[in-house]
This record gives sequence, C-alpha cells and structure tokens, in this order.
Amino acid sequence: MAGRRGARGELPATYREVFGVREFRFLFIGHLLSLIGDELVRVALAVLVFDATDSPFLAAATFGISYAPWLIGGPFLSALADRLRRRTVLVGSDLARGTLVACLTIPGLPLWLVLVTLFVSSLFAPPFESARAALMPDVLAGDRYAVGTSVTNISTQVAQVLGFVAGGVLVLAISPRGALLVDAATFFISAALVRWGVKDRLAAGGPREVPTSLWRETADGLRVLTSNHNLLRIVGLLWVGQLFLTAPEGIAVPFVAEFGHGPIGVGLFLAANPAGMIIGAVVIGRLCPPALRERLTYPLALFSMLPLIAAGLVDNFVVVLVLIVFSGFGASYLIPLNVSFVEAVPPAFRGRAFGAAVTGLAACQGLAIVGAGAAAERISASAVVTWSGLLGVVGMLALGYTRLRRPTSRSAASTPDPSPMLASPAPLEHRSQQSGTIE
Repeated sequence: MAGRRGARGELPATYREVFGVREFRFLFIGHLLSLIGDELVRVALAVLVFDATDSPFLAAATFGISYAPWLIGGPFLSALADRLRRRTVLVGSDLARGTLVACLTIPGLPLWLVLVTLFVSSLFAPPFESARAALMPDVLAGDRYAVGTSVTNISTQVAQVLGFVAGGVLVLAISPRGALLVDAATFFISAALVRWGVKDRLAAGGPREVPTSLWRETADGLRVLTSNHNLLRIVGLLWVGQLFLTAPEGIAVPFVAEFGHGPIGVGLFLAANPAGMIIGAVVIGRLCPPALRERLTYPLALFSMLPLIAAGLVDNFVVVLVLIVFSGFGASYLIPLNVSFVEAVPPAFRGRAFGAAVTGLAACQGLAIVGAGAAAERISASAVVTWSGLLGVVGMLALGYTRLRRPTSRSAASTPDPSPMLASPAPLEHRSQQSGTIE
C-alpha cells in the first residue's frame, strides 16, 4: 500500500512521494534522455539526408523509418522484457543504440547504410520501452504508480518538444554529425543511470527449467492479450481513442489553411492537443482521488471525441484551438487506463502485452493519418475533423455496449475484472493494483 490512504484510498499520492523513490528518479531521467535522443536523431538525420540528396521524400522517409520497428517487431522484441532481467534489457538497449548512432557520424557512409543502421538502432526501442513500462509497477507501488505515470506522460510531451527544438538548434550550431554525437551521449548516460540507480531484479518469468523459444514466449504473451476479455476492452479503448484523436494531425496543414494560417498556425494546432493532455495529466493524475480517477476513464475517453465534432464546424481558429485543448484534456483517460492495463496483465507478461498494445497503437495512428489524408482528397479537411469525432463517438459507444454485455465465462488466463473505464459509476469491487504501459 502506498500513498496516504493506500491504493484505493481517498487521497492520491503526491509528486514528493513519487520522486522520493530513488529508483524512479534514475529510471525517469534515463527515460527522458533516451526519448530526447530519439527525437535528436530523427531531426539530425533528416537534415543530413536532405542536405546530401536534396530529396524531401528521402528526408521524410528517414524521419519516419525509426517508427517502423514497432510495427515490424514490437510484440516479438518486447518479449525480451519478460525473458531477461529488465534492467539488463534497459542498459543493453541504450548501449546498443548509443553505439549505432555514434557509427552514423562516420563520414562518407552510403545512404542505404545510414537507413539500415537507423532501422537497426530503432529495433532496440520496443524492448527498452517494454522493459521500462513493465518495471514501473515494481518501482512505484499503489497509487504512486498512477501519479508516476501522470508525471511521466507530462514529461514525455515536454521531452519530445525539447528533443525536436534541441535537434534543430544543435544541427545549426555544431552540424548534423555533431548533433548525432550528442544523441549517442544521451543513450550512454541513460544506460549509466539505469545501471547504477535501478535495482537488478530476476527475470519476470523466473528461472526456466525447460528453455523456451522467443517465438513461443511472444505467442504466449499475445494469447494473454487475446484471451482476456477485460484486457481486450482496455486495449480497444486505447486503439479506438487514439485512432480518431490522431486523424486530425494527418490533415493539419490543409485544415489550418482553411483559416488562412500558415506554418505557425499548424504548429499551434499540433501543440494544442499535447497542451490539453498536460493539463489533464495534472488534474486527473495528481488532483483526482484514485477511485474517482478510475470512474472517469470511460467518460473522459468519450468526451475527448466531442470537441473534434465542433472543431470541424466552427470558423474561428482560436475557438478551434480551445476545442482541441479540451480534446487533449479528455485524452488524459490514458492515465487511469494504464493502471487498469497493469491490473489486468500478470507481471510475467507485462513486457509482451505492452509490446502488442503499442504495436496496435502505432498501426492505428498510421492508419488514421493515411486515412485522413485520403479522405481530405474528396471532402474538406474540416469535414474530416468532424467525421473523426463522430466516428470516435460511435466507437466509444460500441465499447461501452460490449462492457454491458459482460461474458459469462472467462478464459483461465483472465484475471478478476479490472476494467473500471467501461463500468458504470456504481461502486467498484475492491481489487489489487497497473504498467506505464500505454504512454
């Protein structure tokens, strides 16, 4: 039990209590450094490739290739977080990424080798993030976990902005290769922080008398995800929500152009949703009592879609920005959703379940961006935004309906019903405690 009233008490844990945990401090800083490093390498390599080829397409492909490993190897590579000691996975992933990024600074590398090296480097992101997310509930007990997830979400948004801005500044100040060396250093520092600041725990599955293949363990992890009806609802809420919340980003430029604004307007539009999420992370993650936070999950997810409907109908850009901020506030449902996810997943399967969830999330976000762009070829961008909200509401209502039709039997892999986000506001049954999983 953690916090002043325990995991289900009336008062949430405080930031002081969260940062008072030494392991979390080291894990938190290491995560931010790795994240900033990821953004640095994307900016630096995009500039480096564009300077070398004068091709916007190749520059964009270089920027986007680092996201591909989640789609290609997310569930498989995430199994390493359960198969091996999680601290070992964290340190090894950062050392590998730092070394590969440092190799990118070698002059005269052919473009194909640069892209291959970047791709291989990015393959270490799924095991790193899966291990970190799976380790978080062990480091932060009770409600400290939910508040720790909240502050991590806030910092992630800030770190992404800092990484992009710092990448641009460093490229101008010390050249793209110099920025890549700084990026490599962030990974090495992160590895050192985790190595000497985080406790070395046994592998989640414990010692194995009979060795199993990584493919088998990956399949076992996917089976946990698909055989647990409650977990499927939780992941469905993640995927459906992010599918329709991401769609407007894909048509940001033409949508903002309808209001007569250029790049600055696009930047403000794209920043509005993260700004709302930061506000929501503070209000929902820190100020709401744990029980209320859980009951708000589904209403917040449903609410996040409603401003999108209005945003495509109004003709005032300032009002649109306010609406998108409100939508981002609703997206803070991810904080209690994370808690529910961890409650539903057995500890030995956290890494694999996280990898599968994030792989599906990446697929949904990519589909949303491509689909929104295709739709904007036939209808106005503002209509695409409104339809995103409408379809999102339909999807959320469908998830709410499945909650009412609770299955009468559960697979043996299922855990006691941990799914507050799809429950009615009636009092919840007492349960144990969730992964920095879906951040």
